[in-house]
Amino acid sequence: MKKYVICFLLCCLCGCQNPPSNFEQWMKPNGQLKVVSTTAIIDDLVAQIGGEKIDHLALIQGAMDPHSYELVKGDDEKLLFAGIIFYNGLGLEHGASLCYQLKKHPKAVALGETIWEQNPSAILIERGQVDPHIWLDVSLWALAIDPITQALGESDPENREYYQERAKEVKDRLFALDASIAKKLRGIPQEKRHLVTSHDAFNYFARRYLGEGDLSWKTRFCAPEGLAPDGQLSYHDIQMVVDYLDKHGVEVMFSEANVSRDSLKKIFSVCTEKKRKVKIAKTPLYSDTLGDSTYQEMMEHNANTLYTAWIN
Repeated sequence: MKKYVICFLLCCLCGCQNPPSNFEQWMKPNGQLKVVSTTAIIDDLVAQIGGEKIDHLALIQGAMDPHSYELVKGDDEKLLFAGIIFYNGLGLEHGASLCYQLKKHPKAVALGETIWEQNPSAILIERGQVDPHIWLDVSLWALAIDPITQALGESDPENREYYQERAKEVKDRLFALDASIAKKLRGIPQEKRHLVTSHDAFNYFARRYLGEGDLSWKTRFCAPEGLAPDGQLSYHDIQMVVDYLDKHGVEVMFSEANVSRDSLKKIFSVCTEKKRKVKIAKTPLYSDTLGDSTYQEMMEHNANTLYTAWIN
């Protein structure tokens, strides 16, 4: 009850008299473990494991960019009130205010760092930076299940077996999804498996689903913007992608649902001037956000979108 009082007072002090209704509902005592995840992608996985035993909330909503997200009114209260916080780590949540709160919270679990410690070779370093987009490889994202399950069980030991049983079911679903995506995309001729998107989010995806078990995946993905889509696009960045399109005969580029299409439009303009045939696919991919879907639906959407564009 003390936590509720503190959070209520903070709401009043910061002028947040009307927080979102889902936040108000989440703040009510109901005997459930209160869990905050930084992104909807993490929240979706946590919800699948926690089921009816937890009360969960995603901090970063909608199409907001998790790379540069800064805390807004009400966020401090959510983080203070949470029994556990799950975040991606690996530099994804690098907004100063959010990063500070995550580092000091005693019950914050960095899923990416945990996976990295246990599987160092699984984490990619691109352009001198750690690539945080681990969820775009389903087999790698499945490794987040165990640390989530362990943290939930430690905070709520009465329901430990419940979490463990659900975790096994989630693993089975993700392993089946991983196999399905791999089969679908590897069935496409190799010469067509070249992916161009807005920012450097699909390295893990390319390694898992577009390559052939060796380093050939590195030639199967190209993007004008870096790991965080917030930098200035240079002439070199544009020319790099144009050269890639030419070299591999790529005729379609893919926008991302939460990223500006400006960089792809600039590349399209250069290609048009050169009379180079290329288009931007009408259907965007999902990289950093879920939209209105579940994680499984998001990954199926990405695989089906690429398959449809490449197979024709």
